Amino acid sequence: MKKILIIQGHPDRESYNTALAEAYKKGAIAAGAEVQEIVIRDLEFSLNLKHGYRKRTELEPDLLVAWKQIKWAEHLVWIYPVWWGSVPAIMKGFIDRLFLPGFAFKKREGSVWWDKLLTGKSARLISTLDQPAWYYWLINRRPSYYAMKKLTLNFVGISPVKATTIAPIRLSTDAF
Repeated sequence: MKKILIIQGHPDRESYNTALAEAYKKGAIAAGAEVQEIVIRDLEFSLNLKHGYRKRTELEPDLLVAWKQIKWAEHLVWIYPVWWGSVPAIMKGFIDRLFLPGFAFKKREGSVWWDKLLTGKSARLISTLDQPAWYYWLINRRPSYYAMKKLTLNFVGISPVKATTIAPIRLSTDAF
């Protein structure tokens, strides 16, 4: 049985992303997976990494629970809108606060290299856009996809990372 963690990064509980997360959850359970969820908007934590990496900011209880869920999972599913070519601020703050040295990676003494501490996990990125997906790929070169895949998830050892993009959302109707 696969252990799947769905991480929902949209701040609006009435969003299309919320519906996507619920549909994914139902499908995964029906397929026999064990599923847990993190709805970032429901967590209580400071978005700001106040001291950068110079000094550790204590993790709030909700972040400690979220970290246990990330460690538990074999497959992480991130569901979020792309805003200004990136992820919502609440999701970025969640990543900044949790994907820390000593947690997600370990800096090597006297070296520019690091050890990846989240190996053995895979991920799926499900993002929504207002622009056509082909335009986001061809003209803008998918900055949020590469930031999430290469600069965040692969950096800490999560691989493979696959992506699904649903767009353009702003032209959708209840029927589609």
